[in-house]
Amino acid sequence: MTYFNITSDEINVNAVIDSVIHPEAGAINSFIGTVREFTGEKQTVSLQYEAYPSMAEKQLRRIGEEINEKWPGVRTSIVHRVGKLQISDIAVVIAVASPHRAESYDASRYAIERIKQIVPIWKKEYWVNGEEWVGDQLEKTPYPEGKPEGETK
Repeated sequence: MTYFNITSDEINVNAVIDSVIHPEAGAINSFIGTVREFTGEKQTVSLQYEAYPSMAEKQLRRIGEEINEKWPGVRTSIVHRVGKLQISDIAVVIAVASPHRAESYDASRYAIERIKQIVPIWKKEYWVNGEEWVGDQLEKTPYPEGKPEGETK
């Protein structure tokens, strides 16, 4: 059984991978997104993710459906963590199972790019010398007055 979840708990990577395993799969690709310490010259201390969970999970499911339309027979599960995360914490896990490896790589890449485009998850960065809500995950919608009001739960 595949799933598409937003969670404040640590993500069980093996459970996400296990959810896509099936007998026709010859490849399973897992993408694990972690909090990195440096973005260019800026040193990150931690990140905080917030989401509108029901809408975010609906969009994660939509990504799974898009993948299944583009690459029939591919199974996808996506789990994204919210809350305050430290350096090297796992923020997102994508597992994709497909008959052949090419679809697995392509679908996994597609999933992370679509998450950044359509899933309502917002990020606040805490640096050694400040903090800022950077807006959506493409960082194209800034929130200079703070996080988006009324959009999170």
